[in-house]
Amino acid sequence: MAKSKFVSESLTTMTEMIFPNDTNTLGNLMGGNLMRMMDVVGAICAQKHSNRIVVTASVDNVSFKESVPLGSVVTLQAKVTRAFNSSMEVVIDVWAENIPAQQRVSTNKAFFTFVAVDQTGRPIDVPHSLTETEEEKALYDGALRRRQLRLVLAGRLKASEATELKSFLIENGEL
Repeated sequence: MAKSKFVSESLTTMTEMIFPNDTNTLGNLMGGNLMRMMDVVGAICAQKHSNRIVVTASVDNVSFKESVPLGSVVTLQAKVTRAFNSSMEVVIDVWAENIPAQQRVSTNKAFFTFVAVDQTGRPIDVPHSLTETEEEKALYDGALRRRQLRLVLAGRLKASEATELKSFLIENGEL
């Protein structure tokens, strides 16, 4: 397995049209259906980075900024932001487009965490992630803080041990 990979190598784009069976009674995409699409594109992205089977470990807050009406075309774009030992954080951006009206809006953004596993389901090491752009570097730098917050909220890390998160909060006058 390669020791490092550029995060751009994991870029995955998925496009879907919203049909009646995808919508709620108001004619908008159901949130659970969107989350399923996000999980699929994120898993494909993490598999591209790790060349392994992956499982979803966590999903950060998913906010629904805009409704996605019936007939819209939804584009989901996923990219690994940072790889740790066996886990990878993936950022997923979602846009909805009304093609005839030439209107496109950002509807969602979320961070998912995937873990690469071997054939028996045990975690396995993944390649380190390398950045090429300022945006990728900013996402990479923030990934450790987001990871520490996830671990604190899950009860797997004491808040006092989340040193990167604590330093960030102090620097920004939050503590």
